[in-house]
Amino acid sequence: MSFLRRRVAGTDSSTEPSREPTPEPEKANELRVVTAKTLHKLTDKPKGSKRRNFWVFTLGGIFGVVAAAFFAGSNDLVDLSALENVNLDNIFDALPTAFVKDAQQLQKQERDAVNYDSFAVGLHARSQGVSAVHPVIMIPGVISTGLESWGTEEQSRQYFRKRLWGSWTMMRALVMDKPGWKKHIMLDPKTGMDPDGIKLRAAQGFDATDFFITGYWIWNKILENLATIGYDPTNAFTAAYDWRMSYMNYEKRDQYFTRLKSHIEIAVRVSNKKVVLLSHSMGSQVLYYFLHWAEAEGFGGGGPGWVEAYVDSWINISGCMLGAVKSLPAVLSGEMKDTAQLNAFAVYGLEKFLSRHERAEIFRAMPGISSMLPIGGNAVWGDENWAPDDKPGQNVSYGNFIRFRDANSSFTKTNLTVDMSLPYLLENSETWYREMVLHSYSAGVAHTKAEVEANQLIPSKWINPLETRLPLAPSLKIYCFYGVGKETERAYYYKQEDDPLSKLNVTIDTGFSNGKVDHGVVMGEGDGTVNLLSAGYMCAKGWKLKRYNPAGVQIKTFEMPHEPDRFSPRGGPNTGDHVDILGRSSLNDLILRVAGGRGELIDENVVSNIREYAERVKIYEEPGVGESDRRRDDLFID
Repeated sequence: MSFLRRRVAGTDSSTEPSREPTPEPEKANELRVVTAKTLHKLTDKPKGSKRRNFWVFTLGGIFGVVAAAFFAGSNDLVDLSALENVNLDNIFDALPTAFVKDAQQLQKQERDAVNYDSFAVGLHARSQGVSAVHPVIMIPGVISTGLESWGTEEQSRQYFRKRLWGSWTMMRALVMDKPGWKKHIMLDPKTGMDPDGIKLRAAQGFDATDFFITGYWIWNKILENLATIGYDPTNAFTAAYDWRMSYMNYEKRDQYFTRLKSHIEIAVRVSNKKVVLLSHSMGSQVLYYFLHWAEAEGFGGGGPGWVEAYVDSWINISGCMLGAVKSLPAVLSGEMKDTAQLNAFAVYGLEKFLSRHERAEIFRAMPGISSMLPIGGNAVWGDENWAPDDKPGQNVSYGNFIRFRDANSSFTKTNLTVDMSLPYLLENSETWYREMVLHSYSAGVAHTKAEVEANQLIPSKWINPLETRLPLAPSLKIYCFYGVGKETERAYYYKQEDDPLSKLNVTIDTGFSNGKVDHGVVMGEGDGTVNLLSAGYMCAKGWKLKRYNPAGVQIKTFEMPHEPDRFSPRGGPNTGDHVDILGRSSLNDLILRVAGGRGELIDENVVSNIREYAERVKIYEEPGVGESDRRRDDLFID
């Protein structure tokens, strides 16, 4: 995973607390606490750097040998079980004192060079009179929520109340007990819930989402800033969920939507203010589904006026409203850019440890991942000859979503558009997976108001903003905040799987690179994870069409260019990366304004070509064309 490759390890042992508060800022109105002069000093190489680099190289070589032995599967060379209880303090005691001192100094300099203080954003807002007004409820994305074991059977006792997703326990279990970890993390294919004897649940409270693993923050910077203007557990809440399940099972197993609805209603009664809802990534799809569930008779039962009565604003952060194209290769062949672009040695090790088929098996056994399959078909993503985000002079249209250079195989006969690739995925998957997808989700387009209104009664349509409408809440405000300017997966070159031992039919053609094609992955526009069309179309145009927004809900778009700090592994205060944007200074400032009742002061900021692309998308106010010219949009037939 890319976030693990970018992470900088802590200076202390693995027992170090994961939630260090950010130091007190020197000045409340400064978002960067390192001056240019100081930064220049920090970037100069200190004396003794050659000695430090020698020790870094030496220690890296030692760890490299161990890693190579592990990836090669040589149990004779190294006994990994012996490493299970290794204490990092013992390792440091065995190292030369000079090396430890140099390593700590190096890390301190790097940390000082990239440190920007989260509290400064909140302090600056507070100095301008911004304070807590609306109760705030946060709905996290996929990697944001930790999953912990509550099973008491013999196979689970060693993991009781330990996180098997989102902690170092997960890492250790994956290495030391891979079969056991897979058995816990994968859902039962028949029920879509826990296998017999297994009980994995979403961690709750702020601890569920503030950090993924020690030092790798997710929502922590937002929590720091909210606290600075007066938020605490009495007026802020994290609605964590088990993102592995299909949305219908959130309620069936955990009563997730009932609990969320109740918490919103209680917050409004206590504060006498409507709530502000924050969602990130897949959490935006979950929230969109919830808004339908909350109103629907026989489900939440709140009626058509519930959202108007209880919700002031929805802050949609990096929401994959039309899916994420990288989810399709993930469930088709267990691959994506992060695996395709590894070097040959890393690929060999990864395949020995967790093969493509195993990864695809895990992704398919997490039905929630499949909610992010591309939505809108060819109308949004293009056909064989055209796509709305094609660039001038582009040789092959992005509409050729899955491409094959070799047409000799029955699996690789012709290039596939998004319309064609979804059935292709289902044909090359297990029966249980096909039935789950067809029953749980829909990825089509509703062309008329009558179709939209009919879909309001069909739960499988509730994740799709192109088949359903926004709530009838004229005072609701939606803020679309997302990053732009970072290359993002847009299409793929595939080939027939040559490994006779593999259970897959096709795999990404990682040997092909050419221009915008990097190891079989075609790059386009987005935030590094979610494509620009998915993050921006509904905000730029889709929700401006009357059938999708009959109440005239106000929509504001604020794009944030990806301008990473080259000294920061997380991009610094101006990153537009899909996850790291949660620490972006300007995003935090905008969130505080909305929560503090100052959202009307936010002006739109569109710096990408999303409006131009949105006009090219073949979705119109009313059909306007003959039935024979209409493209097939219903990708999943209930």
